Amino acid sequence: MVVSLGELRSLLADGVPAGRGDEDSVRRQWWAALATVQEDLLGTAPPQPGVWLAAPLPALYEPALLEWLDGWVWTPVEVGNLMPSGLPLLPGLPPPPGTAPRGTAGRPGGFQRLSLREEDGTDPLLVLITPVLQVALALDGPPQARRLVVRFEAAILSAALELLDRRLAQDDPATGLGLRRRLQLLGPLRNAPDLGTRFWPLLAQRLAAMAPSVTLQPLVHGEKRSEGGDAVSSELALLEALTHEVRTPLATIRTLIRSLLRRTDLPEVVRQRLEQIDGECSEQIDRFGLIFLAAELQRQPGSGQPLSDSELARTDLSRLLLQLEALWQRQLGRRDLKLVLEIAADLPPVMSDPSRLETMLGGLIDRFSRSLPSGSEVRLRLLPAGSRLKLQLSSDDPESREADGLAAAVPMPVGPVLSWNPETGSLQLSRQATQRLFHRLGGRLTERGGSNLTVFFPAAERRV
Repeated sequence: MVVSLGELRSLLADGVPAGRGDEDSVRRQWWAALATVQEDLLGTAPPQPGVWLAAPLPALYEPALLEWLDGWVWTPVEVGNLMPSGLPLLPGLPPPPGTAPRGTAGRPGGFQRLSLREEDGTDPLLVLITPVLQVALALDGPPQARRLVVRFEAAILSAALELLDRRLAQDDPATGLGLRRRLQLLGPLRNAPDLGTRFWPLLAQRLAAMAPSVTLQPLVHGEKRSEGGDAVSSELALLEALTHEVRTPLATIRTLIRSLLRRTDLPEVVRQRLEQIDGECSEQIDRFGLIFLAAELQRQPGSGQPLSDSELARTDLSRLLLQLEALWQRQLGRRDLKLVLEIAADLPPVMSDPSRLETMLGGLIDRFSRSLPSGSEVRLRLLPAGSRLKLQLSSDDPESREADGLAAAVPMPVGPVLSWNPETGSLQLSRQATQRLFHRLGGRLTERGGSNLTVFFPAAERRV
């Protein structure tokens, strides 16, 4: 008898109280749970190998994790119609005897596609096993009684793995053998005793932050709001909802694209198109992520203040710029723009939040270059400025425009954090929202007529 993934969901849901949610609410719980697992629990730990099994699409989307983990994903038959069933989206089977391990420097990584059966259903599920975290997640229940199921118990996870092993043995015996080998290599597994007490508060925090995405109601922080303040807060809540809903499918698309790029039999023209799609997805994920953060800072009183000294870290800005130069060159090259990077020698580190600074800098370059015509040159300079470092963006275009007697269009404000560029027809962060974000990261942004952007950062050794 074929083991269905529906049986796995039933196993995971055994003993869990009946749900009372609708589809929208449990989907947001699902994405919040995935973010909690990947960013809050695994994102803070050193990279470690592991295995994951998911349906009906890849549930994991963080590239740094996917690089280290081996996976199996049951996808709809329609996906199989686009690709031969015998070929994985990523290498998922063990290497032949005598060959080097997969991945860079012997690291694992990748996932193999398997076909969903009709009795499997299409509710999402994920079983993730690593040395530091073992968890199973699923959505379950009839309409209007939906629920998110999260299990950490060793007995439940062991039974789930047994079911999955039987299913893999039915779908592809060699694949099942690959899973058993990987689990054996991971050795004895157990979760930290406080995992549950850490997970649920983290999930609650994410859901609280996502509450506007669910209800579109303004969050009240103790003070009374005027009617206009309520309207602004509702508008920001809607913006948060939209940015979340845009980033979620883009992250899944990017994961699938990157899996295809690992194939060695792709025609060159197909590879180029996929790389272009991957780049566009990454740009828009970062762009909408910044819009989400800007709306969050604008909506929550006091959150626009600079991070505390304990939250800021020494950041080698010179090295960060050099690491990002090739990526920015490719992004600008798609619009026929050129980047020229100039970094002074022997610059000290700055005080900032490196995890978000990279995205902010990318957003700054995107915002600055959006209105530039093809053939323009974007100059990025990093120079000392007393006890600070000066990061300056400039272009040759505004001068040529003035010489031709043309005036740059002034972006029009659209709500509290966005502006609309009438030349390009694109939405972008407003000047005030961009200044607020950099202020949060320890920087100070100044802008002169759209032709020159400068961000000042405090040097680390000068900061008390």
